[in-house]
Amino acid sequence: MTELSTKAPDPMDVALGAAVRIRRRTLGISQEALAEQCGVSFQQIQKYENGANRISFSRLVQIARALQCRVVDLMDVLDGPDREATGDLDLLTRMRTPGALELLAAYEQMGPEARTSLVGLLRAVTSQGADSLPAKSRQIA
Repeated sequence: MTELSTKAPDPMDVALGAAVRIRRRTLGISQEALAEQCGVSFQQIQKYENGANRISFSRLVQIARALQCRVVDLMDVLDGPDREATGDLDLLTRMRTPGALELLAAYEQMGPEARTSLVGLLRAVTSQGADSLPAKSRQIA
């Protein structure tokens, strides 16, 4: 009897999946609709987006076409080992959090004072001081 693998998904697979999810959600396409266009089940799209399953190149081409973008547009975040690319990977991983895209969309609609108040509230609720946030995150407006 073989054991099921408990190995965590590779961060690159997670980042690529997150890029697919962000692009799909930005276009307002459901997982079901994307799956239909690519000839797979919506569960498979979920696995791709979570990084649980790797996306083959041929499937990535299909996904990019369905999402009306180039393959390279989905892979840009994976392009380099520099600090910016590492930050992009972290951002894409965070964007997988349920509600993150909706929260960001609402945040974009807010004025500078409301943004400052919301960030202050969130810091207080999470007991997360400004020192623990990256420098870019400290700039509110």
